[in-house]
Amino acid sequence: MRVVVVDDQQLMREGLVALLDLVDDVEVVGDARDGEKALRLVAELRPDIVLMDLRMPVMDGVEATRRITREYPEVVVVVLTTYDDDQSVDSALLAGACGYLTKDAGRVEIAAALRSAATGQSTFSAAVSRRLVDALSRATPPPVTACPDGLTVREVEVLRLVARGLSNAEIGSALFIAETTVKTHINNAFAKIGVRNRTEAAAYARDKLL
Repeated sequence: MRVVVVDDQQLMREGLVALLDLVDDVEVVGDARDGEKALRLVAELRPDIVLMDLRMPVMDGVEATRRITREYPEVVVVVLTTYDDDQSVDSALLAGACGYLTKDAGRVEIAAALRSAATGQSTFSAAVSRRLVDALSRATPPPVTACPDGLTVREVEVLRLVARGLSNAEIGSALFIAETTVKTHINNAFAKIGVRNRTEAAAYARDKLL
């Protein structure tokens, strides 16, 4: 996996580069101190994954994530930040981040998140995952008013949650359905909309369903 590390704190950035250099299947191909430089590196290097901080000068991580996922949809963004408040999490996921970790994560957890992201799977820190499930279970989902491409109402609901980065188990908890049922809805929806993985499905959902 070719990774670009983005963090405005030099010590943190250098530490992440050194840490990821110890992971066998990760190659750090560049690092940036702000979102604007990150965009330039992505355009030049076309990495597989960007490990993105959120609060930075010049261009913050949310705007950088939004532009990267829009302009380079093949590049996956995983957030690594100090903040796990609702606004930060929601903003990052709506911008297209595939995963969200806090900076107390260790090398094993970060490496696992990068591997998951490379296969289109989302990974969250435990606190963020609990926050998402709790918020979704309490919230009234917006009504489904249109079902394009032959999707059912339930498939639209599932795709909306895929776009927010939830795992199958978390989607099942939010919709009060079994994880196996979630998998069935996802497989059917993927076939109908012609996507191959969760990253492509999330991009479809953000474009047509949110």
